[in-house]
Amino acid sequence: MTHPQNRPWRGVLVATALPLRDDLSIDYDRYAEHCSWLVAGGCDGVVPNGSLGEYQVLTPEERARVVETAVAAIGGERVMPGVAAYGAAEARRWAEQAGEAGCASVMLLPPNAYRADERAVLAHYAEVARAGLPVVAYNNPIDTKVDLVPELLARLHGEGLVHAVKEFSGDVRRAYRIAELAPDLDLLIGADDVLLELAVAGAKGWVAGYPNALPRASVELYRAATAGDLTTALPLYRQLHPLLRWDSRVEFVQAIKLSMDVVGRYGGPVRPPRVPLLPEQEAAVRAATEKAVAAGLG
Repeated sequence: MTHPQNRPWRGVLVATALPLRDDLSIDYDRYAEHCSWLVAGGCDGVVPNGSLGEYQVLTPEERARVVETAVAAIGGERVMPGVAAYGAAEARRWAEQAGEAGCASVMLLPPNAYRADERAVLAHYAEVARAGLPVVAYNNPIDTKVDLVPELLARLHGEGLVHAVKEFSGDVRRAYRIAELAPDLDLLIGADDVLLELAVAGAKGWVAGYPNALPRASVELYRAATAGDLTTALPLYRQLHPLLRWDSRVEFVQAIKLSMDVVGRYGGPVRPPRVPLLPEQEAAVRAATEKAVAAGLG
Protein backbone atom coordinates (compact mmCIF):
# COMPACT_ATOMS: atom_id res chain seq x y z
CA MET A 1 0.00 0.00 0.00
CA THR A 2 1.35 3.39 -0.92
CA HIS A 3 -0.10 5.36 1.98
CA PRO A 4 1.00 5.02 5.61
CA GLN A 5 -1.36 3.22 7.94
CA ASN A 6 -1.91 6.32 10.07
CA ARG A 7 -3.12 8.30 7.03
CA PRO A 8 -5.36 5.82 5.21
CA TRP A 9 -7.03 8.60 3.22
CA ARG A 10 -3.89 9.14 1.12
CA GLY A 11 -3.47 7.86 -2.42
CA VAL A 12 -6.17 7.08 -4.99
CA LEU A 13 -9.45 6.32 -3.24
CA VAL A 14 -12.24 5.61 -5.68
CA ALA A 15 -15.69 6.99 -4.92
CA THR A 16 -17.34 3.80 -6.04
CA ALA A 17 -20.32 3.60 -8.34
CA LEU A 18 -22.91 1.14 -7.05
CA PRO A 19 -24.01 -1.63 -9.42
CA LEU A 20 -27.81 -1.84 -9.61
CA ARG A 21 -29.75 -4.59 -11.34
CA ASP A 22 -32.49 -3.80 -13.84
CA ASP A 23 -35.01 -3.79 -10.97
CA LEU A 24 -32.73 -1.24 -9.22
CA SER A 25 -31.78 -3.60 -6.39
CA ILE A 26 -28.10 -3.62 -5.38
CA ASP A 27 -25.86 -6.37 -6.74
CA TYR A 28 -23.59 -6.79 -3.70
CA ASP A 29 -21.52 -9.60 -5.25
CA ARG A 30 -20.77 -7.40 -8.24
CA TYR A 31 -19.90 -4.51 -5.92
CA ALA A 32 -17.43 -6.68 -3.98
CA GLU A 33 -15.82 -7.75 -7.25
CA HIS A 34 -15.60 -4.11 -8.36
CA CYS A 35 -13.80 -3.07 -5.16
CA SER A 36 -11.30 -5.91 -5.59
CA TRP A 37 -10.79 -5.04 -9.28
CA LEU A 38 -10.02 -1.42 -8.45
CA VAL A 39 -7.35 -2.38 -5.92
CA ALA A 40 -5.91 -4.91 -8.36
CA GLY A 41 -5.77 -2.06 -10.90
CA GLY A 42 -3.53 0.01 -8.63
CA CYS A 43 -6.04 2.05 -6.63
CA ASP A 44 -5.37 2.39 -2.91
CA GLY A 45 -8.93 2.03 -1.65
CA VAL A 46 -12.58 2.97 -2.02
CA VAL A 47 -15.08 5.50 -0.75
CA PRO A 48 -18.50 3.84 -0.55
CA ASN A 49 -21.66 5.89 0.02
CA GLY A 50 -20.38 9.04 -1.59
CA SER A 51 -22.49 11.02 -4.04
CA LEU A 52 -21.31 8.70 -6.82
CA GLY A 53 -22.58 5.76 -4.76
CA GLU A 54 -26.10 7.25 -4.70
CA TYR A 55 -26.16 7.14 -0.90
CA GLN A 56 -29.08 9.55 -0.66
CA VAL A 57 -31.45 6.97 -2.19
CA LEU A 58 -30.29 3.92 -0.23
CA THR A 59 -32.19 2.45 2.71
CA PRO A 60 -30.25 2.35 6.00
CA GLU A 61 -29.93 -1.43 5.61
CA GLU A 62 -28.50 -1.05 2.11
CA ARG A 63 -26.14 1.70 3.16
CA ALA A 64 -24.69 -0.37 5.99
CA ARG A 65 -24.34 -3.47 3.83
CA VAL A 66 -22.48 -1.53 1.12
CA VAL A 67 -19.81 -0.61 3.69
CA GLU A 68 -19.62 -4.15 5.04
CA THR A 69 -19.31 -5.54 1.50
CA ALA A 70 -16.39 -3.25 0.67
CA VAL A 71 -14.58 -4.13 3.91
CA ALA A 72 -15.05 -7.85 3.31
CA ALA A 73 -13.68 -7.47 -0.22
CA ILE A 74 -10.54 -5.37 0.35
CA GLY A 75 -10.06 -4.79 4.10
CA GLY A 76 -11.20 -1.96 6.33
CA GLU A 77 -7.98 0.06 6.13
CA ARG A 78 -8.76 0.63 2.45
CA VAL A 79 -12.37 1.74 2.99
CA MET A 80 -13.40 5.34 3.81
CA PRO A 81 -17.20 5.55 3.76
CA GLY A 82 -19.15 8.71 3.27
CA VAL A 83 -21.15 9.38 6.43
CA ALA A 84 -23.11 12.44 5.30
CA ALA A 85 -26.58 12.93 6.75
CA TYR A 86 -29.01 15.77 7.41
CA GLY A 87 -28.24 15.77 11.12
CA ALA A 88 -25.07 15.32 13.15
CA ALA A 89 -26.60 12.53 15.24
CA GLU A 90 -27.32 10.43 12.17
CA ALA A 91 -23.91 11.18 10.65
CA ARG A 92 -22.27 10.11 13.90
CA ARG A 93 -24.24 6.85 13.83
CA TRP A 94 -22.92 6.18 10.31
CA ALA A 95 -19.37 6.91 11.53
CA GLU A 96 -19.90 4.46 14.39
CA GLN A 97 -21.21 1.87 11.91
CA ALA A 98 -18.07 2.39 9.81
CA GLY A 99 -15.91 1.83 12.87
CA GLU A 100 -17.79 -1.34 13.79
CA ALA A 101 -17.35 -2.59 10.22
CA GLY A 102 -13.57 -2.11 10.53
CA CYS A 103 -13.01 1.07 8.50
CA ALA A 104 -10.03 3.31 9.26
CA SER A 105 -11.52 6.74 8.37
CA VAL A 106 -14.72 8.42 7.20
CA MET A 107 -15.63 11.29 4.87
CA LEU A 108 -18.11 13.93 6.03
CA LEU A 109 -19.95 16.76 4.29
CA PRO A 110 -20.99 19.76 6.36
CA PRO A 111 -24.69 19.97 7.33
CA ASN A 112 -26.57 19.93 4.04
CA ALA A 113 -30.19 20.44 5.05
CA TYR A 114 -29.79 24.21 5.25
CA ARG A 115 -27.12 26.89 4.87
CA ALA A 116 -25.29 26.27 8.14
CA ASP A 117 -23.12 28.97 9.71
CA GLU A 118 -19.63 28.45 11.11
CA ARG A 119 -20.85 27.50 14.60
CA ALA A 120 -23.18 24.87 13.17
CA VAL A 121 -20.44 23.45 10.97
CA LEU A 122 -18.03 23.18 13.91
CA ALA A 123 -20.66 21.51 16.07
CA HIS A 124 -21.50 19.06 13.28
CA TYR A 125 -17.88 17.94 12.83
CA ALA A 126 -17.31 17.82 16.59
CA GLU A 127 -20.25 15.47 17.05
CA VAL A 128 -19.14 13.07 14.32
CA ALA A 129 -15.52 13.15 15.53
CA ARG A 130 -16.76 11.71 18.82
CA ALA A 131 -17.30 8.41 17.02
CA GLY A 132 -13.51 8.02 17.23
CA LEU A 133 -12.54 7.61 13.58
CA PRO A 134 -10.43 10.16 11.71
CA VAL A 135 -12.71 12.46 9.71
CA VAL A 136 -11.96 13.74 6.22
CA ALA A 137 -13.98 16.86 5.42
CA TYR A 138 -15.72 17.04 2.06
CA ASN A 139 -16.13 20.53 0.66
CA ASN A 140 -18.82 20.63 -2.03
CA PRO A 141 -20.31 24.13 -1.90
CA ILE A 142 -22.06 23.55 -5.23
CA ASP A 143 -24.36 20.87 -3.81
CA THR A 144 -24.44 21.63 -0.08
CA LYS A 145 -24.56 25.45 -0.13
CA VAL A 146 -22.05 25.40 2.74
CA ASP A 147 -18.52 26.39 1.77
CA LEU A 148 -15.64 25.08 3.86
CA VAL A 149 -13.36 28.01 3.05
CA PRO A 150 -9.66 27.71 3.97
CA GLU A 151 -10.11 29.71 7.19
CA LEU A 152 -12.90 27.41 8.37
CA LEU A 153 -10.94 24.30 7.38
CA ALA A 154 -7.98 25.60 9.38
CA ARG A 155 -10.20 26.01 12.42
CA LEU A 156 -11.69 22.52 12.04
CA HIS A 157 -8.18 21.10 11.73
CA GLY A 158 -6.82 23.19 14.58
CA GLU A 159 -9.51 21.80 16.88
CA GLY A 160 -8.59 18.26 15.86
CA LEU A 161 -11.90 17.60 14.11
CA VAL A 162 -10.65 16.88 10.57
CA HIS A 163 -7.41 15.43 9.19
CA ALA A 164 -7.86 16.06 5.47
CA VAL A 165 -10.23 17.70 3.03
CA LYS A 166 -11.70 16.48 -0.23
CA GLU A 167 -11.73 19.78 -2.10
CA PHE A 168 -14.46 19.98 -4.75
CA SER A 169 -14.91 23.74 -5.06
CA GLY A 170 -12.95 23.73 -8.31
CA ASP A 171 -10.99 26.77 -7.13
CA VAL A 172 -7.43 25.50 -7.30
CA ARG A 173 -6.11 28.71 -5.73
CA ARG A 174 -7.42 27.50 -2.39
CA ALA A 175 -4.76 24.79 -2.21
CA TYR A 176 -2.10 27.36 -1.42
CA ARG A 177 -4.17 29.19 1.18
CA ILE A 178 -5.04 25.91 2.91
CA ALA A 179 -1.34 24.97 2.99
CA GLU A 180 -0.50 28.33 4.59
CA LEU A 181 -3.24 28.22 7.23
CA ALA A 182 -3.14 24.49 8.02
CA PRO A 183 0.10 22.95 6.73
CA ASP A 184 -0.63 19.55 8.30
CA LEU A 185 -4.10 19.27 6.77
CA ASP A 186 -3.95 16.84 3.85
CA LEU A 187 -5.43 18.18 0.64
CA LEU A 188 -7.29 15.56 -1.40
CA ILE A 189 -8.25 16.15 -5.02
CA GLY A 190 -12.04 16.22 -5.00
CA ALA A 191 -12.89 16.75 -8.67
CA ASP A 192 -11.32 14.73 -11.46
CA ASP A 193 -10.97 17.69 -13.82
CA VAL A 194 -8.62 19.65 -11.53
CA LEU A 195 -6.40 16.66 -10.76
CA LEU A 196 -3.21 18.00 -12.30
CA GLU A 197 -3.57 21.48 -10.82
CA LEU A 198 -4.14 20.17 -7.27
CA ALA A 199 -1.48 17.47 -7.59
CA VAL A 200 1.10 20.10 -8.51
CA ALA A 201 -0.13 22.17 -5.54
CA GLY A 202 0.74 19.34 -3.15
CA ALA A 203 -2.31 17.08 -2.90
CA LYS A 204 -1.78 13.91 -0.87
CA GLY A 205 -4.69 11.95 -2.31
CA TRP A 206 -7.53 11.79 -4.81
CA VAL A 207 -11.13 10.87 -4.06
CA ALA A 208 -11.72 9.84 -7.61
CA GLY A 209 -14.58 9.15 -9.99
CA TYR A 210 -13.23 8.03 -13.34
CA PRO A 211 -11.03 5.18 -12.08
CA ASN A 212 -14.35 3.30 -11.83
CA ALA A 213 -13.99 2.89 -15.60
CA LEU A 214 -10.28 3.53 -16.28
CA PRO A 215 -8.27 2.66 -13.16
CA ARG A 216 -4.89 1.94 -14.76
CA ALA A 217 -4.61 5.17 -16.74
CA SER A 218 -6.09 7.22 -13.90
CA VAL A 219 -3.59 5.85 -11.38
CA GLU A 220 -0.73 6.42 -13.82
CA LEU A 221 -1.87 10.03 -14.21
CA TYR A 222 -2.13 10.59 -10.44
CA ARG A 223 1.26 9.02 -9.68
CA ALA A 224 3.00 11.04 -12.40
CA ALA A 225 1.29 14.28 -11.41
CA THR A 226 2.07 13.98 -7.71
CA ALA A 227 5.67 13.02 -8.53
CA GLY A 228 6.03 16.19 -10.59
CA ASP A 229 6.53 14.17 -13.78
CA LEU A 230 4.69 16.55 -16.08
CA THR A 231 6.22 14.99 -19.19
CA THR A 232 4.08 11.93 -18.47
CA ALA A 233 1.17 13.61 -16.71
CA LEU A 234 0.28 16.49 -19.02
CA PRO A 235 -0.36 14.53 -22.25
CA LEU A 236 -2.29 11.90 -20.29
CA TYR A 237 -4.35 14.59 -18.57
CA ARG A 238 -5.18 16.18 -21.92
CA GLN A 239 -6.28 12.80 -23.29
CA LEU A 240 -8.47 12.01 -20.28
CA HIS A 241 -9.89 15.48 -19.65
CA PRO A 242 -12.92 15.10 -21.96
CA LEU A 243 -14.01 12.32 -19.57
CA LEU A 244 -12.67 13.74 -16.31
CA ARG A 245 -14.76 16.90 -16.68
CA TRP A 246 -17.95 14.84 -16.46
CA ASP A 247 -17.09 14.24 -12.79
CA SER A 248 -17.97 17.89 -12.11
CA ARG A 249 -21.29 17.80 -13.96
CA VAL A 250 -24.74 17.10 -12.57
CA GLU A 251 -24.94 13.88 -14.58
CA PHE A 252 -21.63 12.48 -13.29
CA VAL A 253 -23.13 9.24 -11.93
CA GLN A 254 -24.81 8.38 -15.22
CA ALA A 255 -21.71 9.39 -17.23
CA ILE A 256 -19.29 7.28 -15.19
CA LYS A 257 -21.64 4.28 -15.21
CA LEU A 258 -21.97 4.59 -18.99
CA SER A 259 -18.17 4.72 -19.37
CA MET A 260 -17.98 1.56 -17.26
CA ASP A 261 -20.41 -0.14 -19.63
CA VAL A 262 -18.43 1.03 -22.67
CA VAL A 263 -15.12 -0.36 -21.38
CA GLY A 264 -16.71 -3.73 -20.63
CA ARG A 265 -17.32 -3.32 -16.92
CA TYR A 266 -20.84 -3.14 -15.48
CA GLY A 267 -22.17 0.37 -14.88
CA GLY A 268 -25.86 -0.27 -15.17
CA PRO A 269 -28.82 1.95 -14.31
CA VAL A 270 -29.29 4.68 -11.70
CA ARG A 271 -32.03 5.13 -9.12
CA PRO A 272 -34.53 7.98 -9.25
CA PRO A 273 -34.54 10.92 -8.98
CA ARG A 274 -31.69 10.52 -11.46
CA VAL A 275 -32.80 9.74 -15.01
CA PRO A 276 -30.84 8.39 -17.98
CA LEU A 277 -28.61 10.72 -19.98
CA LEU A 278 -30.06 12.65 -22.89
CA PRO A 279 -29.11 11.12 -26.27
CA GLU A 280 -26.57 13.85 -27.01
CA GLN A 281 -24.99 13.47 -23.55
CA GLU A 282 -24.80 9.71 -23.98
CA ALA A 283 -23.21 10.13 -27.43
CA ALA A 284 -20.59 12.53 -26.03
CA VAL A 285 -19.64 10.24 -23.12
CA ARG A 286 -19.59 7.17 -25.33
CA ALA A 287 -17.38 8.85 -27.95
CA ALA A 288 -14.94 10.20 -25.37
CA THR A 289 -14.71 6.79 -23.66
CA GLU A 290 -14.17 4.94 -26.93
CA LYS A 291 -11.47 7.42 -27.90
CA ALA A 292 -9.69 6.84 -24.57
CA VAL A 293 -9.88 3.06 -25.04
CA ALA A 294 -8.59 3.36 -28.60
CA ALA A 295 -5.64 5.36 -27.26
CA GLY A 296 -4.78 2.44 -24.97
CA LEU A 297 -6.10 4.02 -21.77
CA GLY A 298 -8.71 1.36 -21.04
